[in-house]
Amino acid sequence: MNTVLSRLNTVFAFTLSVMAALTFGCFLTTAFNDNLSSVQIETFKHSVKSGYTPYNERSERGNFVFDLHADLNPIFNWNVKQLFLYLTAEYKTEQNALNQVVLWDKIILRGNAALLDYRGIKMKYPFFDDGNGLKGHDNVTLTLSWNVIPNAGMLPRIFGDGSTSFSLPVQYSNR
Repeated sequence: MNTVLSRLNTVFAFTLSVMAALTFGCFLTTAFNDNLSSVQIETFKHSVKSGYTPYNERSERGNFVFDLHADLNPIFNWNVKQLFLYLTAEYKTEQNALNQVVLWDKIILRGNAALLDYRGIKMKYPFFDDGNGLKGHDNVTLTLSWNVIPNAGMLPRIFGDGSTSFSLPVQYSNR
């Protein structure tokens, strides 16, 4: 009745139960952190071009350069493995009530510098609109958000405390 395999199964099941309880306890120690930080974003050199998407559809492509300042060091604790940062542009058009485009992203590992002081950053991904909604648009909002990648626990999506809005030119750029 109490064979070696039976005893190994009991020890294994008990070990898994203890490990699950410890992991849940680890999760609880940082589950209620807000993970917020203030962000400052400034944009300049705005332009809009008319052209085609990589899918041969007529569209407009926005372009700008931005500065980004944020101190994300307070977010890191023993349970944070890395941060995945992404900058999104949000705007309304006649076709869509909400357009969101990811323009830039970065991964910050634990132990790396989390004090962001970037100047003159170019967009990493193209800023296409699926129609003619960018030229002369007067309310494009940039927001820096991040995912906290923990060792144990949930994967929260946090919106940075601070965003900026800007207008795009009413004329197409020749550059």
